[in-house]
Amino acid sequence: MTKGVEHIGQKDIIWSYTSVIFTVGAGLLLLPFILNKMSAETVGVWNIFQAITALVAILDMGFRPTFARNISYILSGVKELQVEGVKQVEGNGTIDYSLLKGLLVAMKHFYRWVALGVFIILATAGTAYFAYILKKYSGDRVDAMIAWLILIAINCYNLYTFYYDALVTGKGYITRMQQITIIGQFIYLSIAIGLIYLGLGLSAIVSAQLLQTIVRRVLMYHVFFTKDMRSSLSQVEAQEPRQLMRAIYPNALKIGLTQVGGFAVNKSAVFFGSAFLTLPEVACYGVTLQVMEVLCHLAHVPVQSYTPKMAQARAERDTMSLRRYYILNVVSLITVFGIGGLLWVLAGDWALTIIHSETQFVPMGMLIAMLCIHFLEDNHSTSANFIMADNKIPFWIPSLLSGGGTILLLWLFLGPCHMGLWGMILAPGIAQLVYQNWKWPSVVIKELWFQSQ
Repeated sequence: MTKGVEHIGQKDIIWSYTSVIFTVGAGLLLLPFILNKMSAETVGVWNIFQAITALVAILDMGFRPTFARNISYILSGVKELQVEGVKQVEGNGTIDYSLLKGLLVAMKHFYRWVALGVFIILATAGTAYFAYILKKYSGDRVDAMIAWLILIAINCYNLYTFYYDALVTGKGYITRMQQITIIGQFIYLSIAIGLIYLGLGLSAIVSAQLLQTIVRRVLMYHVFFTKDMRSSLSQVEAQEPRQLMRAIYPNALKIGLTQVGGFAVNKSAVFFGSAFLTLPEVACYGVTLQVMEVLCHLAHVPVQSYTPKMAQARAERDTMSLRRYYILNVVSLITVFGIGGLLWVLAGDWALTIIHSETQFVPMGMLIAMLCIHFLEDNHSTSANFIMADNKIPFWIPSLLSGGGTILLLWLFLGPCHMGLWGMILAPGIAQLVYQNWKWPSVVIKELWFQSQ
């Protein structure tokens, strides 16, 4: 019989760091080739591609993390999914495969329609936006358009199979997930570098991303749907998918709106920048943001690894475990931003000089400001994950307000105030500092250390 949520221990954390380091290494190894072989304009378009991919990822409207969390609940022995909160596990915690199968059917139906919607949006409005960007692009427009078409294929296929991530994460297969990530990154890096050297531009990068995505999805399918899992699922009738979706969608929608707000805070600057600033300036900000996201990934390894166990601890009312997970995450955040940020400030420009990059990082003062802003952002998002593990989403309205505030400030700073890169950096920081940066850490600390006394 298939076990419930897998044990997550030191081995999984080591594999998670190994995966992130490999991913970081692959990205940093590829970055010199991109910066050396491509113009600042092309790097600017590449950063727009990344922002569009991030935008598409939130169009699942929060269902992937919600599905993953509910998979963890079911595999922990929960017999009923609730709109809010978690029904406590009773008895020996056996898995309700009928409930699991119903959720699988619901996920497949949902992502089929989401992928179709994304294809329509990208093929119409997305293509019109990209054609507008290409008007001020002096590089190879044919290569850029081919890359755009491949990007559409990547995003639609990725969304169509998005529930694989939820299944593997919800099951607690952290080590296997990271091993798959390493394999995918190796494929991506090898093919991208080879195609760049053959003279291909943006199409080289996105072609490698497409193959990487397909390989990862195939491996995830075989990891979750083992012989025992397939046998257990084949012996039961699926619960009514629409009934399960009614229990899931309220919080999923709140998460989705939270992600929309988060995107507006963290990614909208690239879109506004492309309208108000030059492509080389967008490239400067985008490359800095890319390396910043590397630090964020490293800092978030513990919270990503322990997400299934956090959901299980919520179901079992295990406050002591939640406290340990929270402390581990905060220590990781401080360590990564402290050491990584210092090394970046001291040696970042030197590293770009060595590879003869046409694109540079933002100036030191701006970089230090970005490090502080992203540290505070990651700190409150870590706390939000702990709240979300209890199937409660109180932060969706503040997130939307922060996103709206960011967009308003971006327009003000980049338009009437002509603040340039400083405007792109300060707008999200100010919007978050007003409320979110301090609110959610205080909520979690109060719950775990004071209300539980």
